[in-house]
Amino acid sequence: MKTTNSKYIYFISAGHMTTDLTPGALPAILPFLVTERGMSYTEVAGLMFASSLLSSLLQPVFGYLADRISSRWFMGAGIMISGISLSVTGLFENYWLIFAFVALMGIGNSMFHPEAARLVNLIAGQGQRGQGMAAFSVGGNAGFAIGPILAVALVSLWGLKGMAAFGLTGLAMGTATLLLVPRIVQKAKALQQKEQQAVMDKTSVKSEPAANDWPAFLRLTFVLLGRSAVFNGIMAFLPLYCIKTLGVSNAVGSSTLSVFAVCGIAMTLVGGWMADNFGMIRTARRTTLVLVPVLAMLTFAPSISIVYVLLLPLCFATHGIYSPMVVLGQTYLAKSIGFASGVTLGLSTSFGGIISPLMGMLADREGIAAVMYLLIGIGAICTLGAFLLPKPRNG
Repeated sequence: MKTTNSKYIYFISAGHMTTDLTPGALPAILPFLVTERGMSYTEVAGLMFASSLLSSLLQPVFGYLADRISSRWFMGAGIMISGISLSVTGLFENYWLIFAFVALMGIGNSMFHPEAARLVNLIAGQGQRGQGMAAFSVGGNAGFAIGPILAVALVSLWGLKGMAAFGLTGLAMGTATLLLVPRIVQKAKALQQKEQQAVMDKTSVKSEPAANDWPAFLRLTFVLLGRSAVFNGIMAFLPLYCIKTLGVSNAVGSSTLSVFAVCGIAMTLVGGWMADNFGMIRTARRTTLVLVPVLAMLTFAPSISIVYVLLLPLCFATHGIYSPMVVLGQTYLAKSIGFASGVTLGLSTSFGGIISPLMGMLADREGIAAVMYLLIGIGAICTLGAFLLPKPRNG
């Protein structure tokens, strides 16, 4: 994207990457906590629960607060808390101390996202919000991709104490964010006033005040829940399905997720561009139309090479829809952009993780193919929901 404010969006995206380094790194250090701290599988699973669920549930809360109080410091403080909290986990051996700091990491994560997404919406401007949110989302994708690599490198070199590097990164980026956010807010307000004046000059009528369309937002949340279920189902079970059904090695099966992540970054940018050029709802419909056919072909793919080919259109369906849906949520709740961001980025994303154990139970009982069939059904419902989304009242 090319606007006078692009540099600010890229800066916020860098903050997003720094914030999401920590939840990305956490799964990678769990094996070290088992071997070096003697934790059980139940205990390390509890750490994942503390991080992801608490972060997701609190994002709407911080979004609600961002809409009502001065919350410029949320972003910088969230980055610092997230990085420093993970960094000190390597200094302790007591499980509940580690649990507490991992939970605090989740709180820091939830502080950052709603206010950051709200600010991206404001600073991107009309006609660029899809691409702006896509650039912001790519920052998070990069954080989740780099986090595990960085964590393994640090722990391999210096043991769990090497996690202190995440604290230094969080402190540096958090400080820079606290210093720059006031300037970004001023630019965003100036852009808002300019856009409102342009509307008035064009129509000679005062623009209507922003309003919340809660029924439309609930429909959107339903679509995002379906997308979350499919996305997490793919992340959890596609490698296992390839190993079990196609007979590939563990390494080859796991590599599907690496390809999925790289293609996902590209398709996130494509989805943002489509939203700005074709409209958010049209983009949602076009991306979800691909979902069911691709999932079906994936389920009956005869070889791993076909699976790799299908990952690109699958990412178009799962990632292409995401940024447009965040912006659409902010448009439906034009008076509560922070809360809308908290729900679309947090609560709806966590849903797939919450029901993943149920999918696992289905796989244990009926076979892993049953999970793929279930994902096809969820994808069909998600597609139907996208076609039932109403046109935003606020433009």
